[in-house]
Amino acid sequence: MSFYLVCGQADAAPPTPEAEHLPTGRVRRYPSDTTDAEWRVMARYVPAGGAGRAVSYPRRDVVDAIRYLAHNGCVWRALPVDFPPWPTVYHYFRTWTRDGTLTRLHAGLREQVRTAEGRNAQPSAALIDSQSVRTAETVARAQRSFDAGKKVNGRKRHIAVDTTGLLLVVLVTAAGVQDRDGGRVLLWALRTCFQRVTMIWADAGYQGHLVDWAAKCLGITVAIVRKLAGQVGFQVLHRRWVVERTLSWITRCRCTVRDYERQPEHHAAMVQWAMVIIMTRRLARRSQARRPKPRPLSADLAI
Repeated sequence: MSFYLVCGQADAAPPTPEAEHLPTGRVRRYPSDTTDAEWRVMARYVPAGGAGRAVSYPRRDVVDAIRYLAHNGCVWRALPVDFPPWPTVYHYFRTWTRDGTLTRLHAGLREQVRTAEGRNAQPSAALIDSQSVRTAETVARAQRSFDAGKKVNGRKRHIAVDTTGLLLVVLVTAAGVQDRDGGRVLLWALRTCFQRVTMIWADAGYQGHLVDWAAKCLGITVAIVRKLAGQVGFQVLHRRWVVERTLSWITRCRCTVRDYERQPEHHAAMVQWAMVIIMTRRLARRSQARRPKPRPLSADLAI
């Protein structure tokens, strides 16, 4: 089974002070651009310098360019001219994916969101599901296959989320890989990266030997959430709606509606960037809500 797995924690690299980043003079005009509040949340996880080179473009502009591409689904060469050149943006997209910067960014934001909601930074329960998406013609035939159940020729992304819907693990395989087979890798990654997770909810596609294997080898309880008796059409099911909502969050970004990336790790990175956009906006709203409003001037001073 050919696959690519992303699972990690927010550690291993010291935080980058916001003051070390090159200031930007670019005008923020696109919906995907970072606000000042969002950049304050992200800056500590983005390296300020390069590999022995002088910084030519502000890292915030590079982040905005990647977010623009993920949100709007354009090709790399079609990035607007007010962003850094597309080869530079693609270089940092690929570098941050390979060296773990994106994973640390995503994990750090997830822990901030959980802490802000009064939860433990590390989850103790999770939900898993999968979604098959069609691929572009640039994806090699060896990296895609046919999902007979969904009638989709492409790739499948298996995800694990916490009970609030935040992404924990993403696994990208060919669409023909069964949920039970992908579930083994997914559960192993959960057990390795998140030691506190002992309870998993899943749909009927994961029932069978996977449930016994998880309990015996990993010490994880997998509870199968089945459809309601006599259910016809769509109905909201206990726990399952959380992971299904996350899949809908991911497809808000046009670049993840279909898999346009030749490499599976780049598609996994796009899934992470889609969640980064959601989490930074949520944290920015919280920080603005906590900021004290200016007190109105008294009648004597308002002259």
